[in-house]
Amino acid sequence: MDKAEVLKNIIETRRSTFPKSYSTEEIKEEILTEILNSATFAPNHKRTKPWRLKVFRDEEKKQLGEKLADIYKQTTNPQSFLEKKYADISDKVSKSNVIITIGVNFSGLLPEWEEIAATAMAVQNMYLTATAHEIGCHWSTPGMINHLNEFLNLDKNQKCIGLFYLGKV
Repeated sequence: MDKAEVLKNIIETRRSTFPKSYSTEEIKEEILTEILNSATFAPNHKRTKPWRLKVFRDEEKKQLGEKLADIYKQTTNPQSFLEKKYADISDKVSKSNVIITIGVNFSGLLPEWEEIAATAMAVQNMYLTATAHEIGCHWSTPGMINHLNEFLNLDKNQKCIGLFYLGKV
C-alpha cells in the first residue's frame, strides 16, 4: 500500500472503543510515547502548542478514578445520584490501561476556540496513531472534568476538556 492508502485506511477504521472492550494487556511504553508524540504535530496558530496532556497509569490512575467518583458523588444531588453510575466510574477507569487528561492552555494570543481546535487536532493525531497500533481509545467529556483543575494542578488560564481512555483490544 502507498502512503495515501495507508492513511485512508487508518482514517476509515478509526473508532471510539470503550474500556469494557479493552483487554488486560499493557500498552508498551514506546507505543504510548509515540501516541503522545503524535499530538505535538498538530497545527497550532502562533505555535502556542496549547494542549496539556497528563498520563495516568497504575496508582495515579486509581487516584484519578477515585477523584472522579468523588466528584460525581459531591456534585450530584441526592435525588439524581445513581449507585450504578458511581460504581461504573471506577470500573471504566480500572479497565483502561492508560488515561490521559486533555487540558488546554489559553495563551491570550489567540481566540480561545483556536486553542481548543488545536488541542482537538492533537487528540485526533493520538486517535490515529492509536488506531495504527490497534489500541482502543476514546475521548470522554463527563461533567466531572469541570472540577479537575485543582487535582491536575492547572493554572488559571488552563482548563481540562476531556479524558482520553486507552487500552489494548
